[in-house]
Amino acid sequence: MTRFKYFSKSALIIILGLTLSACQSVSVKRGAAEDQTELSGKWNANDSKLVSKKMIGSMLDGRWLRNHLKKHQKEPTVIVGTFRNLSHEIINTSTFTSDIERAMINSGELEFVASSEERRQIREERMDQELHSTSSTRKAMGKETGADYMLRGTINSFTEEADDTKNIQYQIDMTLISLSNNKKVWVGTQKHAKTVERSSYGF
Repeated sequence: MTRFKYFSKSALIIILGLTLSACQSVSVKRGAAEDQTELSGKWNANDSKLVSKKMIGSMLDGRWLRNHLKKHQKEPTVIVGTFRNLSHEIINTSTFTSDIERAMINSGELEFVASSEERRQIREERMDQELHSTSSTRKAMGKETGADYMLRGTINSFTEEADDTKNIQYQIDMTLISLSNNKKVWVGTQKHAKTVERSSYGF
């Protein structure tokens, strides 16, 4: 009987614990991404958007664009190449390049072509159309727009710590290269600093 009471009490405690756990609520706050509180101090989506907008603005102010328009009488066509992450953090460079592409397209001053991976998929679709689509709707091969320039870059970072404060400085370097002669027509650098206060949990 004593053993039965012991197991009954244990079972009751477990049931109560599970019931209380199930009743716990989760608090979720929604809002614009730029309004969100940073939790880690690391590179995030807001940093990516801010830096890409500034750098593309600087690129469009360069002399290379005026020279191209004067010589060719049309907007230059650009493709984004490789961006390497050389920083101390894990940074999703594909998100950064997407922000760069968006900033360039929205500027209205450049034409933009698909990446190598995107072009591969599109070419496969054209090949499929050659076999299965009607002659009036299929898209012919060999009519792609070639890029005039390729934009490449790197993301680097430097950190300094003193007492309860960490300063992180990111350096983003971009190079615009002419595909006709491999000349670098524009080189830009953007430094982006963040200061992180140490919490009770540390960095």
